Amino acid sequence: MPDSAEPTPEEMDLGTVFAALADKHRRRIVLTLLAEPDGTERHCSSFGLPLSKATLTHHFRVLRQAGLIRQVNRGNSNMAQLRRAELAQRFPALIELLRTEATSDPGR
Repeated sequence: MPDSAEPTPEEMDLGTVFAALADKHRRRIVLTLLAEPDGTERHCSSFGLPLSKATLTHHFRVLRQAGLIRQVNRGNSNMAQLRRAELAQRFPALIELLRTEATSDPGR
């Protein structure tokens, strides 16, 4: 799979998804997108993470390669979107598990 590609639902691997979610910053990105209406796109810098641009790029690449997000090119910026339907198709309970975490840890 090329560096910029996202896996199909059939290619998504639970271990890779869990490894991506193990990092608190990446989990915060996913939980933030999950709290938004389905289809919401957010600019990578809009998550308020105290990280350098290079580190943010790395985190978004890990999330994309795990299949958790897609990045949509909007001119001079990339917008992140949660792949909610594809995740629900491949790992039906994952979205609910993440929602439970989001409600049980309001400080994220």
